Amino acid sequence: MKNETRFPAISDLAERAQRRVPKFVWEYLDSGTGNEKTRFRNRAALDKIGLMPSILHGESTPDLSTFLLGAKLPLPFGIAPVGMSGLIWPDAEYHLASAARHLCIPYTLSTVATVAPEDIENFIGPNAWFQMYPPHDEKIRQDMLARAQASGFKTLVLTVDVPVASRRERQIRSGLTNPPKLTPRLLAQVAMRPSWAIGIARRGMPHMRMLDAYISKSTENLPVNAHIGYLLRTSPDWEYVKSLRDAWPGHLVVKGILCSKDAQLLQETGIDAIWVSNHAGRQFDAAPASIEVLPEIRQASNLPIIFDSGIEGGLDILRALSSGANFVMLGRAWHYALAALGADGPEHLANMLKADLHANMGQLGARSLDTLPKPFQLK
Repeated sequence: MKNETRFPAISDLAERAQRRVPKFVWEYLDSGTGNEKTRFRNRAALDKIGLMPSILHGESTPDLSTFLLGAKLPLPFGIAPVGMSGLIWPDAEYHLASAARHLCIPYTLSTVATVAPEDIENFIGPNAWFQMYPPHDEKIRQDMLARAQASGFKTLVLTVDVPVASRRERQIRSGLTNPPKLTPRLLAQVAMRPSWAIGIARRGMPHMRMLDAYISKSTENLPVNAHIGYLLRTSPDWEYVKSLRDAWPGHLVVKGILCSKDAQLLQETGIDAIWVSNHAGRQFDAAPASIEVLPEIRQASNLPIIFDSGIEGGLDILRALSSGANFVMLGRAWHYALAALGADGPEHLANMLKADLHANMGQLGARSLDTLPKPFQLK
């Protein structure tokens, strides 16, 4: 109850998170790229979407369940991949995977997480997804897929909107490198955040554990806005997607779609779902807001659509679902919650989102997600 009254919104969690992590960690989590216009465009575009309230529907508790990739899920939202989660809060991946298993929602482990698939296999549930940044070496790719599958991950997410390292100027200014190097400047910031520092000291400085088996080159010459993963990564093409479809026996999702033509072509490759996203404004500062292109992509494809970018509460989830998405992912929000409240953060955020969904669906007279009204543009 204390957390419910002190932190009733994601913005409250973000505010406390900023006070509990070093500045360089905050800049890594919270920043976009360029002047962050795409990030703010996401917010502005969501705010323009209206949903008409409806009255006299009597008492009911809205049904929040939905179907995705052959499974019935109790909630229409999940946990998106975030690289280096364990830098943002100690043991982040373990906390998030455990919370997702308890909630029966998808948890997506990043290729560049601070744990490897094998580390976390006892914490994941049946809705465990593995996000892949595509390696150029076929043997490495095969090994990554085999490790993910052996560890219990059923769905593969190929991220295609990071062909090169983005600038992320706030992150560069912060002094953060990957792997992190604690310079005197950064150590001074760490000293001001004892809870974070103690947790990191217990686990050791986080790094991208899955890549340990594949890296033999020095990372000293990498630009500060890149990381060790760029030594392995390639920019995939259409043939890469097709070969991955042949190699992966489970569900395959392609993440980073903003163009309806791309969605149509992807459908022909045999993938199982598309993920509409502009990487939350972290890759390209002239991209459209993800929610702006969602309706057109919905018209172009009959594949399930997963959506992210700019979601800040239950109302935003409903805006995305009413605009054509089948499911919504959040990334930053789960990490705000962790940094604000530690291991209790994910459950608090999930309860907050559920309450927000119930409240707003009550106003709309929607008893289930498939009875949401059509959206319109607010003036």
